[in-house]
Amino acid sequence: MPAPSISLTEQMLRRRPVVGAPVAYGSADQLKRSIGTFQLTMFGVGSTVGTGIFFVLSQAVPEAGPSVIVSFIIAGIAAGLSAICYAELASAVPVSGSSYSYAYATLGEAVAMGVAACLLLEYGVSTAAVAVGWSGYVNKLVNNLFGFQMPHALSAAPWDSDPGYVNLPAVILIGLCAVLLIRGTSESAKVNAIMVLIKLGVLGMFVIIAFTAYDADHLKDFAPFGVAGIGSAAGTIFFSFIGLDAVSTAGDEVMEPQKTMPRALIAALLTVTGVYVLVALAALGTQPWQDFGEQQQAGLATILDNVTHGMWASTILAAGAVISIFSVTLVTLYGQTRILFAMGRDGLLPSRLAQVNQRTMTPVSNTVIVAIAVSLLAAFIPLQKLADMVSIGTLTAFIVVSVGVIILRVREPDLPRAFKVPGYPVTPVLSVLACGYILVSLHWYTWIAFTGWVSVALIFYLVWGRHHSALNNDGDGLIPTGEAQEGEMFNRPPKEMR
Repeated sequence: MPAPSISLTEQMLRRRPVVGAPVAYGSADQLKRSIGTFQLTMFGVGSTVGTGIFFVLSQAVPEAGPSVIVSFIIAGIAAGLSAICYAELASAVPVSGSSYSYAYATLGEAVAMGVAACLLLEYGVSTAAVAVGWSGYVNKLVNNLFGFQMPHALSAAPWDSDPGYVNLPAVILIGLCAVLLIRGTSESAKVNAIMVLIKLGVLGMFVIIAFTAYDADHLKDFAPFGVAGIGSAAGTIFFSFIGLDAVSTAGDEVMEPQKTMPRALIAALLTVTGVYVLVALAALGTQPWQDFGEQQQAGLATILDNVTHGMWASTILAAGAVISIFSVTLVTLYGQTRILFAMGRDGLLPSRLAQVNQRTMTPVSNTVIVAIAVSLLAAFIPLQKLADMVSIGTLTAFIVVSVGVIILRVREPDLPRAFKVPGYPVTPVLSVLACGYILVSLHWYTWIAFTGWVSVALIFYLVWGRHHSALNNDGDGLIPTGEAQEGEMFNRPPKEMR
């Protein structure tokens, strides 16, 4: 495609129309709308509860001690403020792409590309991180049931603290999730809802049993590392709130998205934060906080072993964790594919990523590419390094969404919104400040890696993306947004054919 005649600055600042937008030639213009409010809420809960509790607790407690409870609350507040902002933008711009699409509509094409880099990092690395944690619970379950474990060499990354050769269970998990997503979104949503209900039941069992051994003395040395430790742990924990963003990646597949998406976001937030704080409090009361650092694999199951002096409870919890983490991986992998779909449809990535199977209406090629890339990460990179990288991508995306609410209110005050942020403009400003506080607490090497990744994405945009944007020459078609829903497409032939 020839370069557009407008200047580089104009290209970088051009915005995608909120209602009706051109699409890249060769890409699909929509997906099948089949997800309701309950299933979408389960998407949010499914991709969130599991990461922060089943294994990140063992990563975060050594950073903050018992005050990790405060870290969970801080992360929840920051995520909550951002979720409210997401709810408004989701009701105003109900398409796939999450904060990438919101940034494109409010801040311009170059910023959208930077946000897309954050999201691709966020979802790709989160999927890998969750899959890495899955192998520990699989080994725990198999050991309890059959008395053996997979060899350490085949269940640990080469650069882990106790290195192996490859994390094979993580690769298998990602492959299973990819197969399910290729079969269809409706089927995936139903399976996810069942798995979420199972995981909530298992966590309820953990809380009841853990409180029978609760000792308040374990909370006496409440903040051994002070405010810095609380902030650092909040940064590590924050990646588990990615599920709230996953809800907004489903915009093209949700029935009545203007109403459904805000409801699902708020319901998922309340459920997730409540479960996190309750389980963390119960776990901390059962043992000294120093012991968490020694329980990097299957931490909650190990706690139940110590409390019950038997394996029946930990076996149930390990089984629940295996199911739970499967659902997290399923939804985060789903989110990654839908963001790539939106970018391919907008022309900032090859349009092949936005092509769908006519029978299942899913982006098959897109899903296979993502599964291969994420499998390589999960197979060879340790969990802790992955968790911090996800946090910085998530926080940046949340800040952009909060700023986007303010900009869209100013630029398009009459745009229909089924949900409006309460306390505007204070709420989005507080969201930016809360996320910013956690951002500055992240490790310096995380910032270096993040800066390098975003720089690569922006270079790709300057070299390739801006020349192939669907906004060049009016694109090839129109996406139905706002008033135009399924069955009201406005396709037109490519420019050169008109």
